[in-house]
Amino acid sequence: MNLEKRIFTKKTATKYMRLIKFIFPAILLILSSCSVNRQIKRADKKYEIGEYYRASTIYRNAYPRVKATKGERQKKAYVAYRLGESYLLINENEKAERAFANAVRYQYKDSMVYLLYADVLRKNEKAKAAIENYNIYLQAHPDDLRAISGRNSALEAQEWLKNPTRYKVKKEESLSSKRAERNPAYPGGDPDIVYFASSRENKDVGGKSSNITGIRNSDIFVARRNSAGQWDNIESLEGEINTMDDEGTPSFSEDGKIMFFTRARFVKGESLGAEIYTSSRSGGKWGKPEKIKLSEDSTITFAHPALSPDGKYLYFVSDLPGGYGGKDIWRSEKDGNTYGAPINLGPTVNTSGNEMYPYMRSDSMLYFSSNGHPGFGGLDIFRAKEKEDGSWEVFNLMSPLNSNMDDFGITFEKGKERGLFSSNRGERKGYDKIWAFELPEVEFVIDGKVASTDGEPLADATVRIVGTDGTNVKVKTKKDGTFKFPLKKEVDYILLGNSRGFLNQKNAVSTVGLEDTETFPLTFSLASISKPVGLDNIFFEFGKATLTSESSTALNKLITLLTDNPNITIEIGAHTDRVGSAEGNLQLSGRRAESVVDYLIKGGIDPDRLTAKGYGKTQPIAVDKNLAQKYSFLKEEDVLNDEFIDTLTPEQQEIANQINRRTEFRVLKTTYKMY
Repeated sequence: MNLEKRIFTKKTATKYMRLIKFIFPAILLILSSCSVNRQIKRADKKYEIGEYYRASTIYRNAYPRVKATKGERQKKAYVAYRLGESYLLINENEKAERAFANAVRYQYKDSMVYLLYADVLRKNEKAKAAIENYNIYLQAHPDDLRAISGRNSALEAQEWLKNPTRYKVKKEESLSSKRAERNPAYPGGDPDIVYFASSRENKDVGGKSSNITGIRNSDIFVARRNSAGQWDNIESLEGEINTMDDEGTPSFSEDGKIMFFTRARFVKGESLGAEIYTSSRSGGKWGKPEKIKLSEDSTITFAHPALSPDGKYLYFVSDLPGGYGGKDIWRSEKDGNTYGAPINLGPTVNTSGNEMYPYMRSDSMLYFSSNGHPGFGGLDIFRAKEKEDGSWEVFNLMSPLNSNMDDFGITFEKGKERGLFSSNRGERKGYDKIWAFELPEVEFVIDGKVASTDGEPLADATVRIVGTDGTNVKVKTKKDGTFKFPLKKEVDYILLGNSRGFLNQKNAVSTVGLEDTETFPLTFSLASISKPVGLDNIFFEFGKATLTSESSTALNKLITLLTDNPNITIEIGAHTDRVGSAEGNLQLSGRRAESVVDYLIKGGIDPDRLTAKGYGKTQPIAVDKNLAQKYSFLKEEDVLNDEFIDTLTPEQQEIANQINRRTEFRVLKTTYKMY
């Protein structure tokens, strides 16, 4: 009996063990699935209340735990999509790209994945892939303006980058910390003081990392320039401005005595949205902040305040009902300490994307940032001018102020085309940094020289400059024949170079229509009155007196010279080399000189001012400084006659013959029709 019990017990145990081996993995799978579902729900809650950094951490941990089986693929796609959204909202763009790629891979059912994937691809400078995903999304939503704008931007951005504006930008390293800095503002346009928001450590307030961004909540800091012009003495703002909450986007009244800023409050980790506060400066300190009431609905976000220079309107960003999607820019008319009903700036400014960080200059030009208008990716900075009908003309500030990342929060020094803005370009962790920008003054200058036709600089020559703006000045050259002269915009100039013993020469320069800085290199080559002047690039057909078409440029310059010097008469002298008979060369050179004179007469020069003479080979050239520098086998004062040429190599002899074959002019009189 005991044996039977033992046998029964063993059989029963074996049966139960087999049953446990079958059931236990299933139980574990169910428990695991329940655990992952709870994790996803927890991440969803964090996402919904705006804690994107915390949400991304939970989604990231949940993602590998979701199996890629047929029944779980959509859940895996959902987690990847939400992970991508979270990364995108905290500027982790490379991670966002990988997450959206996984969501597409597992065929996430919401077509919005293609739009967001395209957006982040564009930010990551992958235009071709971005366009492909915009096109997929547009197949289902052909009229979606955000997608159309994104695709057009991806197509055009590469061309835009080839034509940057004249703005120069650089990161303000002296304002940078290991965390984020953004939204600089000059109080009253004072370029020596700057307020900005930063998530750097602040011993005055303390604080912990935000569940939204993963970094410390921002406070407002102030910096001043030192004697070297560098930002220094960075301090947390005194008083009650900074708290454990998130403060940022400082802006000022025109006189710098009233500050507006944004405060985002949190209670037990839950965001209560953003609110606008104001503080007045008295006795060198900022007073207690007061909240500006713009709506009875406490759930509506109001942020990024900017007062118009005339104090009439407060511009701000809100998700008020009646907008065009995302965050819009609104304004309220200010009357003392009260504000009128918010008015949306309309569809020429606001889009289905986000419009944020308004700023208005003293010229009533509005600046803001948007990811809904055509741009490079992320937020771009735009300029807008209000028209009489209440609509706005909007312009993208282009590269280099804008990049494929987020560019926003611009501010100008008062009356200057320079200032500061925020950007996270080139930042591995996506932190915002403050950048300086400047539009260099457009400068035009003549960098000139007056020399003889032999290349010798003419000291103390005079250049007379006459402009259509009334300019009429004389400039003397230096010892080396050089001179400089600044020019004005939109002016035509005529310049006349002259020096004793030389003929006058005219030049012209124009700055009309020019938008970029330019230096005009200008050389006056003055012809001597006392010795023959060579005419370069005068060519005849071989063995004939017929001018070739290549000669017209040089001959037209001679016509201009004669026109600029109406009181001279000249002789045109033609010379040949030593090849051929003396009589034949004399006749050929005479006919060639006549051909030049005929051309000049057809060009409008009085025949009485012209004499033609052929010299054949009777006047071999004497080597000057220029020829000696050009040919190493020649020295100054060598005469290229038969005796000298016979000492040269065949190649050198041909060069010497070419030099002797020349056309020259010399001045005969300088008083033609003067008396």
